[in-house]
Amino acid sequence: MRLTVKSIYQKKKKREKIVALTAYDSLFADLLDSAGVDVLLVGDSVGMVLLGFDSTVPVTLRDMLHHTKAVARARPNALIVADMPYGSYDTVTRALRSAKRLIQEGGADAVKLEGGQRIERQVKALVRAGIQVMGHLGMTPQTAGALGGYRVQGKHKAEADKILRDAVRLDRLGVFSLVLECVPAVLAGRVTKKVKCPTIGIGAGVKTDGQILVMHDMLGLEGKIHPRFVRAYAKLSSEVRRAVRCYRKDVLAGKFPSKTESF
Repeated sequence: MRLTVKSIYQKKKKREKIVALTAYDSLFADLLDSAGVDVLLVGDSVGMVLLGFDSTVPVTLRDMLHHTKAVARARPNALIVADMPYGSYDTVTRALRSAKRLIQEGGADAVKLEGGQRIERQVKALVRAGIQVMGHLGMTPQTAGALGGYRVQGKHKAEADKILRDAVRLDRLGVFSLVLECVPAVLAGRVTKKVKCPTIGIGAGVKTDGQILVMHDMLGLEGKIHPRFVRAYAKLSSEVRRAVRCYRKDVLAGKFPSKTESF
């Protein structure tokens, strides 16, 4: 049975943890879904994970549509959330146009935006238009440069108070969930208690209503950045290298293909 925004929202009331992972293609969307993941986030992290960029900023709406469509083709039971890429929600008009494309063309169930007060008008317009919105506070990758790089946010009182205010503001505007990235566990706990919507943490401690990781990090597919908050549940990079070396060895030795693998 397909999960809905209401299903995710109800998990907080039932005190059930929300399990979320990123997905960028149909194959992995199907694998993650069959393993019981609740939310598949088609993240703009695709830029760093698959497209070779040093940040999420170069990712375009066209890129996000391409990967969202691929995930949607898996027809998962999980809720599909698509990231709104940098520059796609600068204005209310642009935000509405971009979000509608991600849902209508891409097949997403909801969209995710980074920021608090500065995107209040956009969030309000999206919710009013019937578009489901996931918020994102703390370390926001699209504006990491302005935040001093990829570092923990909210360690100081002024920062923490702002994150808490923004969380309450987004909650009142009607976001159905809120990602808290790289914030102190104590602050994430305060936010989780203060807002009605579920919180989903990444580097935010255990007191959030759910957790999300970049799929490739979780699987041990090594990237350029190795965040402290990641736990790798497999070591697929080394396994891939081993398999390729074995394949190469067999090809060079004339052992592949064999008679049974030939016509």
